[in-house]
Amino acid sequence: QVQLVESGGGSVQAGGSLRLSCAASGPTSSSYAMGWFRQVPGKEREFVAAIRWSGSLYYADSVKGRFTISRDNAKNTVHLQMNSLKPEDTAVYLCAAARVRDYSRSYYYTNTAGYDDWGQGIQVTVSS
Repeated sequence: QVQLVESGGGSVQAGGSLRLSCAASGPTSSSYAMGWFRQVPGKEREFVAAIRWSGSLYYADSVKGRFTISRDNAKNTVHLQMNSLKPEDTAVYLCAAARVRDYSRSYYYTNTAGYDDWGQGIQVTVSS
C-alpha cells in the first residue's frame, strides 16, 4: 500500500494562492495516476484534478484556469497550485493514487472509484 501525506494547506483570503503537495512513499512504482479531491462536511468527495503517468491532465470545471496539477516522478510528489481562490474552495483536500496504469475510460480518473490509496487530507480555508 502506498502512503500519501499532504502538506501546504492553511487559511488564505479570497483571491490568494496556496500550493498543496503530496508525498508518496512505499511501493510508489505502482502509483500511476495521481489525483486531488476535496470534501466538505455533509457532502460527497469531489474531484478536483488528476494527472496520468503519461502526463495527461484532468480538471473539474470549477477549478479550470485557476488550479494546476503537476508531478515530480523522481521525488514521488504531486503538487496542486491553487490561484484565485474563492470561499467555495474551502474544503479538506485529499491526495489519491491509482494502481492501474491506464484506464479504458476517463471516468475513472475523475471519480473516487479509480483510486486505491488515499491521504488523510489537509484543510484549506478561504475567507471572503
